[in-house]
Amino acid sequence: MSKPRKPKGRPISGWLILDKPVDFGSTEAVSKLKWLYKAQKAGHAGTLDPLASGMLPIALGDATKTVPYVMDGRKIYEFTVSWGEERATDDLEGDVTQSSERRPTEQEIREILPRYIGTISQVPPQFSAIKIAGERAYDLARDGEAVEIPSREVEIFRLTLLACPDENTAHFEVECGKGTYVRALARDFGRELGCYGHISGLRRTFVAPFQEDAMVPLASLVALEAIEDMDERLAALDALLIDTCEALSALPHLVINDDQAHRLKMGNPILVRGRDAPIAESEAYATARGRLIAIGEIGQGEFRPKRVFA
Repeated sequence: MSKPRKPKGRPISGWLILDKPVDFGSTEAVSKLKWLYKAQKAGHAGTLDPLASGMLPIALGDATKTVPYVMDGRKIYEFTVSWGEERATDDLEGDVTQSSERRPTEQEIREILPRYIGTISQVPPQFSAIKIAGERAYDLARDGEAVEIPSREVEIFRLTLLACPDENTAHFEVECGKGTYVRALARDFGRELGCYGHISGLRRTFVAPFQEDAMVPLASLVALEAIEDMDERLAALDALLIDTCEALSALPHLVINDDQAHRLKMGNPILVRGRDAPIAESEAYATARGRLIAIGEIGQGEFRPKRVFA
């Protein structure tokens, strides 16, 4: 019987909050960081279009198990809408599909914004990752197929007009929930205002729970490649990582001892005792000596592990 293959790379775990530059794909960014860190595995929490810049949280190693908790978090974007043209991709990349000489006033823009706050119905762009009959919408769109994408509910917590520098553009900031397409907001603004519109600038500044000041520019990471000593270079890179637990800060937290940690790592439940112990939680996480041990469920006086960390 052959022995299982040993995973290639270092068994590190943590989050790198990348400040992704324009014209650099999210998948490309993940590959670059996996190579830089010599990590066994890597993944990102929420794609950013190549034309967008800003926060792209990238999980390394065991931190990839916490990606869903970041994907579900709130996000903040700053974006610019250019009026007068609707485009196939709803951003600068696509061909012009509709045009208008009309331009909205600042007052007209402000008047429509309240209708886009709260739980709204939104039709994703034709060029999106939505699956239609098993195919990605962007693949169908590239093949020239016009498909009907069903609307879905998304949550907009805050939408602010920041500036109207000229009659052709407007700058906004939006705080939104999972699944919101900012490109679709620009398209819908333009249609409602009777002038058409598309995204001409997009930057993500926040992905819960990570703050804007945690972002590391790609250029700063690339600069570390100049360090010839591999151990020294990896130490400098590792110093930029955020602890895996940070992704779980919205969940209840249990601090456990070494014996309990051993039981959880074996897949066994542990007793939850104490006056302040949670009674029932669908999800919580446990740490020992400051290290993440497991994500699990609390009920009937027990913490039952669902995901265990090395």
